[in-house]
Amino acid sequence: MSDLQQEVSELEAKSATAARLFDIRRIIGGLFVLYGVIVTIAGITASDADLKKAEDININLWTGLAMLALGLFFLVWLKLRPIAPPPPQDETSE
Repeated sequence: MSDLQQEVSELEAKSATAARLFDIRRIIGGLFVLYGVIVTIAGITASDADLKKAEDININLWTGLAMLALGLFFLVWLKLRPIAPPPPQDETSE
């Protein structure tokens, strides 16, 4: 294998790794999990005055749990259906 072909294959591998690293599902899932944890904690520590404002429904708790579920869904989806690397292209013209 020539040096040029080896360099191209290394760049393709790095590109595929970067594509997996910056997959939008990872970013969305991570942010929803992070914000879900924060909002769930806010819901767990809600005062009686906060609950009274919302007619005794703990909105922060339910919203936080929903955000956690959605974030975990995105991360599981990413794990089960990863991005397939593009098929190698034959370059016969040199």
